[in-house]
Amino acid sequence: MIYTKRQYITRYLGLSKALDTAIKHLLSQDLSQLSNGRNPIDAEEVFVNRFGYETMPEEKAAWEGHSQYADMHVLLSGRERIGVSNVNELKQTQSKPEEDFVGYEGPVSAFFPMTPEDVLIVFPEDAHMVKVQDGAPTRVEKACYKIKV
Repeated sequence: MIYTKRQYITRYLGLSKALDTAIKHLLSQDLSQLSNGRNPIDAEEVFVNRFGYETMPEEKAAWEGHSQYADMHVLLSGRERIGVSNVNELKQTQSKPEEDFVGYEGPVSAFFPMTPEDVLIVFPEDAHMVKVQDGAPTRVEKACYKIKV
């Protein structure tokens, strides 16, 4: 997992070709101009999904994980908390390989506050609980990069 400010994201260049592609895209594009849904970058290696939602109390939020992709979460507006736990600390409840989705249940090890200045990259070992409100419910607009690992 990587949690950093956008201004420091270049420190992570060189870790992998696909991550480099995502970081360079983040730094060179106006993410507010992305279409809702999937936006291609490098075929199946790197793409970015843009979407929006209302944050919710932790007890209503759900875990997700992936086996084929890392997620790089970047908020365009709003604020939320993202919970993260190692998959070995949770109970797997679902698996949809065709969607690269794994569901889990269990406790959150740590919450990471997210604003438009923050970047959170979670890898397959990092289950994550998104859409958790930070205080009151808030509208969030987000870009989530999918990075093949």
